[in-house]
Amino acid sequence: MPPSTPLLSARRLAKHFGPRTLFTNISLTVEAGERIALIGPNGAGKSTLLKMLAGLEHADGGDITPRKGLRMAYVAQSDAFEPGSTILSSVVAAVKADPPAHIHDDHEVDLQAEQTLYRVGFDDLTKPTSVLSGGQRKRLSIARALAREPDLLLLDEPTNHLDVEGIDWLEDLLSRSGEQAFASISITHDRAFLESTATRIIELSVAYPEGTFSVQGGYDEFLFRKQEFLDGQLRQQQALAGQVKEDLRWLSRGAKARRTKSKSRIQASFERMDELAALKLRNAPAKAAAIDFAATDRQTQKLLVARGVSKTLGGRALFSDVDVILSPGMRLGLMGPNGSGKSTLIRVLTGELESDPPSPAAVAEAAAMADQLPRSTPPLASVTRAAGLRVVVFSQHRTELDPDMELGEALCPVDMLTYRGRQIHVNTYAAMFLFTKEQLRSPIGTLSGGEQARVHLARLMLEPADVLVLDEPTNDLDLATLDVLEESLEEFPGAVLLVTHDRAMLDRLATKILSLDGQGGAHYYADYPQWKAVQERLAAARAKAPAPSKPATSPTATSPTPATPAPAAGKKKLTYKEQQELAGIEPAIERLDAEIKRLESAMGDPAVMADGLKMAEVCRQLGEAQAQSARLFERWSELEARA
Repeated sequence: MPPSTPLLSARRLAKHFGPRTLFTNISLTVEAGERIALIGPNGAGKSTLLKMLAGLEHADGGDITPRKGLRMAYVAQSDAFEPGSTILSSVVAAVKADPPAHIHDDHEVDLQAEQTLYRVGFDDLTKPTSVLSGGQRKRLSIARALAREPDLLLLDEPTNHLDVEGIDWLEDLLSRSGEQAFASISITHDRAFLESTATRIIELSVAYPEGTFSVQGGYDEFLFRKQEFLDGQLRQQQALAGQVKEDLRWLSRGAKARRTKSKSRIQASFERMDELAALKLRNAPAKAAAIDFAATDRQTQKLLVARGVSKTLGGRALFSDVDVILSPGMRLGLMGPNGSGKSTLIRVLTGELESDPPSPAAVAEAAAMADQLPRSTPPLASVTRAAGLRVVVFSQHRTELDPDMELGEALCPVDMLTYRGRQIHVNTYAAMFLFTKEQLRSPIGTLSGGEQARVHLARLMLEPADVLVLDEPTNDLDLATLDVLEESLEEFPGAVLLVTHDRAMLDRLATKILSLDGQGGAHYYADYPQWKAVQERLAAARAKAPAPSKPATSPTATSPTPATPAPAAGKKKLTYKEQQELAGIEPAIERLDAEIKRLESAMGDPAVMADGLKMAEVCRQLGEAQAQSARLFERWSELEARA
């Protein structure tokens, strides 16, 4: 069977911006069904290359050959929608602009848009795009592209702004075997996403002779093959250096000997010197931003204590009666679906917002325990901060950066700045974050997303902190910078409050997880693997439970009685023993919920926190209680579906 025609072929592509060369001689092909991940250092030109493949940016050299009739769709890093548009109208407009061959009239356009939106999880199609969260906007951008039925989907940082649930959805969308009708190229630095979705990884970097390095397989395989290649390239440099040394000795002989030398041998010597210089440049150690957060010398054990904080916005409870204790060395991962209140909780903890009054249940519980609490216990619905507490916040929106401000001014309005107690020039500080002297006069708006993230980090590092609050710090950062950031956070002696969709970072760093469920509840987990295990059990339970034909019954509702209508044909009616089991599950879940809450409170007890063995035992008991609760909920769902 003859080989199929590639969807797209690019040969010897080059791109320059003024005196700066992004890349030259880049070639690649895309086959049907491939899932390519495009990675590389910030500023290497990944987004520019993707735009060139999409036909949105011209190449200074080379050519791009798409297969005849190829349909492409491009999803930009920033999601933009027309003013006044709705979820439905934005997708309708995209389909009308580039309709698939089977779409012939407005009715079919509307139907195509609606079916796509329902498939990706939207219900209210009349909602204005202006009120959507960052994650919803990203889903909608992807929906606009999917509705055009592309053969090749181009995605620039698609996991930015998606919550963990959204990333799982995207991974499932891209990875469906047999169902997938399109190939994809994704620019991403999400290591878990790379490993789970990519069938091929291409790195764009000056470290390679052709400008790219391509490996079939996931991220672990890529790292192995990359190290093999770089080791081989280093051995090649060492061998060539020996040859060049002999060439130089031969060329340095006297004038009489030079007259007898072969011109071809002289030319070959100079070619080896050029090749050695190129190898040295490629083998130069990759640089990463010098991230090192400054900490104060504070020894206070309780940096920040929030007791029973709550917030309701627009009539919707985001979280209720949440307790938070931040101590030195603690790295608290804050998780939850988009819109669950993570950023709002941060604003309450940092004092930007006041907590709502405590719930009646919290007041009653506090009254019952009043004689058991230390006198220093703060009142409900309050946030107590250590005197002179220094909190540094990394905002995912980066609104502090004026796009028209020059890079040098953003780092420091004068030539000299104070860093770690000493004066250094702004040029030196910029170089620590991989910026050249020439870039200092560049407006912030002309920098890539990763470069802007590095500017933000550079500004924050000038402020000593007791508590670091990092809201989506990984967006746009390349893999090398992510490694350095994680190492810096591991070594930071203060407290860290981390909001991120990067599951690899959460797994490595978080010493505890606080998860907002989007329904007003909040739960603590010992670490990310425990959170993930519980979510998988709950998802499995929900998948087994059939869609209800009547409003869903909650676990705390009155259990069914023998007078319950007979089950539909094909269902096995509950036995008397199963009816007794069902009646007992709901109280058991309530008891476990109370035990989980008690254990979560115990994890914040200073006496427990100071004793490693006690903390480990409490974490073990909490994990068992949460797992038992998940098993009971799964069994309840199974029995309730048959009742």
